[in-house]
Amino acid sequence: MSRLGNKPIDIPDGVKVTLESSGILVEGPIGKISQKITTPVKVNMDTTAKKIVVQCDSKEKSHKALHGLTRSLIANMIVGASKGYEKILDINGVGYNAKVQGKQLVMQLGFSHPVIMDIPDGLTVTCPTQTSISVKGVDKALVGELSAEIRFKRSVEPYNLKGIKYRDEVVKRKAGKTFVSGTT
Repeated sequence: MSRLGNKPIDIPDGVKVTLESSGILVEGPIGKISQKITTPVKVNMDTTAKKIVVQCDSKEKSHKALHGLTRSLIANMIVGASKGYEKILDINGVGYNAKVQGKQLVMQLGFSHPVIMDIPDGLTVTCPTQTSISVKGVDKALVGELSAEIRFKRSVEPYNLKGIKYRDEVVKRKAGKTFVSGTT
């Protein structure tokens, strides 16, 4: 059995969880999100104790993996609906900047053209300054995916540290070419 899958999930105040035949729906102050539940895993909700328990009776390795995965997905949904998720990216480089225009993120990243990305529904992208981008949303996977796509447009290179990086990311700077005189 999955150790993580056996831990009960607490439901905070202000979050409403609905078990359906095909999945689970979580509604909170930030938004709502739903997820399908796979067949070998059973989800039980205790309304008096405000807890969710995920169970799996199968001994197959793939089913045990689904047990822990399902528990993690439900826990992430509850956190997303109650608090939300946010990733902050920083832009470094001369002339590099970003701004939001309508439902698009427009970035100048040193190319001959601006890089334009559409903002998907369910996510909020803001630019508090010209050199930072904030991606917020209810779904942890969508926030992470859009942040990774933005970062991929111009990853930080290790010599001058130009590009887009996560705020908490540490990039090791490499030394450039060196000239050693007297060697033949």
